[in-house]
Amino acid sequence: MRKAFAALAYLLVFIVVAQFVFAATGAFSTAPHEESFGPHHALGYVIFIVPLVMVIPAALARVPGRIYGLAALVAGLTGLQVVIAELAKSYSGSTAGEIVSGLHAVSGLAILAVAGMIARQARRITRAS
Repeated sequence: MRKAFAALAYLLVFIVVAQFVFAATGAFSTAPHEESFGPHHALGYVIFIVPLVMVIPAALARVPGRIYGLAALVAGLTGLQVVIAELAKSYSGSTAGEIVSGLHAVSGLAILAVAGMIARQARRITRAS
């Protein structure tokens, strides 16, 4: 189960990195906004679900409780991303909208950092067993 948990942790990091690629692709696309950011939006839901699924092998492998908190933090930050994106839409075309869009990117970096912390913890746990 520890290896399954570690695999999901590494998958989460990969998905978050892919999310940045999809965001950049959408930003530089000439397609309509909803179409160009479609993959970015869809992958956001996956980033919310994967940490929740990670809890199952984590519980079966009896990993330290801090990891559960980190997984919950990723899910929470992903929910915050949705709120930030909606705020950015409502302030679209203004300086406030640009600032809020910047917060969306910074929050994405926070998600990447926490996912990386989970992956490091998963590697330690896997090596210890």
